[in-house]
Amino acid sequence: MSKDIKVALIGNPNTGKTSVFNRLTGLNQKVGNYPGITVEKKQGICRLSRGKKAHIVDLPGTYSLNTTSLDESVAVELLLNRNAPDFPDLVVVVSDVENLKRNLLLFTQIKDLRLPAVLVINMADRMKRKGISLDVAALEKKLQTRIALVSTRKNTGIETLKQIIEEYRCLSCQPTIDIKTIDPEYFQRLGKAFPNEDLYKLWVVITQDVNFTPLQKKLPGGEKSFEIKSRQELKKLQHKETIKRYQFINEILKESYAVDLKAARGLRASIDRVLTHRIFGYLIFFVILLTIFQAIFDWSSVPMDAIDAFFASASEWVKGALPEGILTNLIAEGIIAGIGGIVIFIPQIAFLFLFISILEESGYMSRVVFLMDRLMRPFGLSGKSVVPLISGTACAIPAVMATRNIESWKERLITILVTPFMTCSARLPVYLIIISLVIPQGRFLGLSFQALALMMLYLLGFMAAMVSAWALNRILKIPTRRFFMVEMPNYKLPLWKNVFYTVVEKTKSFVYGAGKIILAISIVLWFLGSTGFTEDYNNAETIVSDRVAGQGYTQYSKNYIASNLEAYESALEAETTDASRIADSLEARRGDLEARALSQEIASYRLEHSIIGNMGKFIEPLVQPLGYDWKIGIAVITSFAAREVFVGTLATIYSVGSDEEETIKNRMAAEINEEKGEPLFNLASGVSLLLFYAFAMQCMSTLAIVKRETNSWKWPLLQLAFMSTFAYLTALAAYQILA
Repeated sequence: MSKDIKVALIGNPNTGKTSVFNRLTGLNQKVGNYPGITVEKKQGICRLSRGKKAHIVDLPGTYSLNTTSLDESVAVELLLNRNAPDFPDLVVVVSDVENLKRNLLLFTQIKDLRLPAVLVINMADRMKRKGISLDVAALEKKLQTRIALVSTRKNTGIETLKQIIEEYRCLSCQPTIDIKTIDPEYFQRLGKAFPNEDLYKLWVVITQDVNFTPLQKKLPGGEKSFEIKSRQELKKLQHKETIKRYQFINEILKESYAVDLKAARGLRASIDRVLTHRIFGYLIFFVILLTIFQAIFDWSSVPMDAIDAFFASASEWVKGALPEGILTNLIAEGIIAGIGGIVIFIPQIAFLFLFISILEESGYMSRVVFLMDRLMRPFGLSGKSVVPLISGTACAIPAVMATRNIESWKERLITILVTPFMTCSARLPVYLIIISLVIPQGRFLGLSFQALALMMLYLLGFMAAMVSAWALNRILKIPTRRFFMVEMPNYKLPLWKNVFYTVVEKTKSFVYGAGKIILAISIVLWFLGSTGFTEDYNNAETIVSDRVAGQGYTQYSKNYIASNLEAYESALEAETTDASRIADSLEARRGDLEARALSQEIASYRLEHSIIGNMGKFIEPLVQPLGYDWKIGIAVITSFAAREVFVGTLATIYSVGSDEEETIKNRMAAEINEEKGEPLFNLASGVSLLLFYAFAMQCMSTLAIVKRETNSWKWPLLQLAFMSTFAYLTALAAYQILA
């Protein structure tokens, strides 16, 4: 069988490259990083005819081979390195039919590397509405290539593209322009120094160092001496190259591309004036955010309750179906409870990514970037800092990586340091369960108090980021220069299949990434909570039985028995009016509930004197002023691995020996502060926890990425120390004021 065809997919930002990738690969995709570098590597398999397959790599978006960022540099270096595992047999250049002239600059550069290149002209469904006419045959002849006219929205042209990929060996590799003409003398000397190398490839290698960070690359062909021009001289030659290419592009488009300007006019400018208005623009964005948070609570409540009940039932079923023993307890109380603590939040996470994807697909997110630039400048940030900050609402890791597009080191460093203040999706499980426990039900102007509380936490994170940026801008004495450019893509209805792929990919990544950590921590926590070496642990049954006989049950057990009896009595009265039967049934039920309560108190006492209980008691003096008990303290410590582990940790701790019929949320709601005789999760402790997680740097992966992006442990350690201290003091002040 013939080997897979290696295809590199490349194009300008906002040309629909990701949509083309999704159409070709479907869900046969995987995402990772290029070896040794924090740049996302997205690849997939496209099935062709007769059992053939194409291995497609989606390269980072780039405007040209004149690189200005790390993302662009990665794309160019792959095209230059024939020894790279992913070096393509074919390059597919994706262009936008409305911006074809600009997109062809990149295509001509890639073709001049003498690589088989095919041109995809995307968004073909917009041609009639925009008054565009295109002579594809003439354009193919002038560019000496094959062209696929594609509409990912209507799924047209994809089969044609697949056929072209199969027949890539028939494509011409002839260059479009003669690079020597921009400086004959210089390129003649370059050709003599490296007679066995392609001139344009040499030129791209040389200018890589000029446009981006000097990487000390060696020219191919050995150690021959060749005097490279100065940076300024090379820049002038690049400008000449760009002019020459646009002269070539203009000439061929005269004969093959036309636009009826009257038909092209639309409502875009009018809509932009409203969405980017200095007052209404912010109000519209604020309303959109409120709507998103309201939907996250309202739409996800039903699936959340179903998932919660499923895992409670699964734990009960395992305990009943398997023989008693350590393995059964591990599965029921460790693995199932831990995984349940994160799976329950899949609906909210999916809805969050759904809305973010819709905003990006529609073109609105670029308007938000432009709008927020006015807000960024007084704080020492570039408008480009908004992209990482907004991305931080999904995950701080790719958000920190997205700062590579910021040219100024000072602005980039400040953005890296303040981005973790933004409320990421890992905080969402903590926020949602605490808000549901301590914020009352009710609505204000149609919006629930809980959705408003979530909105306030997002705003609080944003304000903390802005204030920190303002302070850092004055503390860091790093010279900088400022300029801001952002491309405004056309408005369009979201491509729902593309949105679906994004939601599935991002949610799967979140769950799998968090799941590995939670599963490992859940097993460790279960072991620590089910093991003890003290006399109190070993004699827990005798000690608790004697205490109950002398002093009675704890407040939690009393509440548990009373509430269950009340519900049972109501059910009996609905069935019968026989008083004696009701009394006998209630007495039997009371005995059953008391036995169950005693069993729970023994399990709770044993947990308190287990290994993890002793660890929790050791740190309790540190967290008690914040309104937390030793169990919450353990959850706070373990969640330094990842914030979402907090809920999974409590799920595991509360499930060790607890009533298997209760859901995690109900168990947390029933926790009692024995000293005060009131619910442990009340307004004071709840607000304290929310503020702690709003400001704390509890993500080891983010610290690792910050270290990699700054190339120093200095910045992530300062970040960890400041954010943790600030979070602790804020949570302390909140609890002491509200308690």
